[in-house]
Amino acid sequence: MRPSIIAAPVRSVPLPVPSAKFSRSSRLAIAIVVALPLLAACSTWRDYVPDVRRLGVYKLDINQGNYITQDMVDKLKEGQSKQQVRLILGTPLLVSAFRDNRWDYVYEYTRQGRVIEQRKFFVYFADDKLARWEGDELPVSAAQLNRIAADRALAPEPGAGEKGAWERFLDIFRGSNR
Repeated sequence: MRPSIIAAPVRSVPLPVPSAKFSRSSRLAIAIVVALPLLAACSTWRDYVPDVRRLGVYKLDINQGNYITQDMVDKLKEGQSKQQVRLILGTPLLVSAFRDNRWDYVYEYTRQGRVIEQRKFFVYFADDKLARWEGDELPVSAAQLNRIAADRALAPEPGAGEKGAWERFLDIFRGSNR
């Protein structure tokens, strides 16, 4: 008969744990020091990362109120009637029953649920004639924006008698100063 080999159970010996560099309280202090700047930056985090609650939901851009430009305000003159002011600026958004002598023109632009632009403009009347107006700074008109864009446009293409950029570049190597 052959002797059977019975393996003895292997005893697990706990491995020695290397001594920790930092104590538990110092690790907690390091974690707090690292976490504080990250938590303080949460306000900028919302500006650059989309809100998870809004993923998949499209929100329309909304223009509400009266869009008034500086050109429209330039047409106002003291002493104009309410009808003339209404013709220039449009129907006011708010006309209070308690303040018949004041019209409020309010404008708000919202993109993806966030208010991007908000302006208020007030017109005051005395004896049904325009007395004064005040409000936020107004944008220039679309016509003025087109004029500014045309001024910033590229220079016209060179004519038949003018040299192009390539010809001027080659003139450097040719040594000609024509």
